[in-house]
Amino acid sequence: MIAVVKVAGQQYKVEKDQTLYVPHLSGNAGDKVDLEVLLVDADGKLSVGGTVTTKVQAEIVDHVKGDTVIAYKQKRRKGFHKKKGHRTAYTKIKVTSIA
Repeated sequence: MIAVVKVAGQQYKVEKDQTLYVPHLSGNAGDKVDLEVLLVDADGKLSVGGTVTTKVQAEIVDHVKGDTVIAYKQKRRKGFHKKKGHRTAYTKIKVTSIA
């Protein structure tokens, strides 16, 4: 069974026991999370939108940070330059059930 879920404005195609990185979710490691279901494919039968009664549950595995992204700005011949960096926060989740 495959489902398409929406997490923090992004859509992911998930299966049971799949792990994935999503934008930061509140909660601690081990907490259960219910995900918003948009589409379900159950052995060739599609359920879309308001007709979906399936629930997808996931467990928070860990909170991690992504790679460093550097934003560098410079104006030539003016002596102006700026360098800023950040690391985006992600949450690693594991899909425990699609029912």
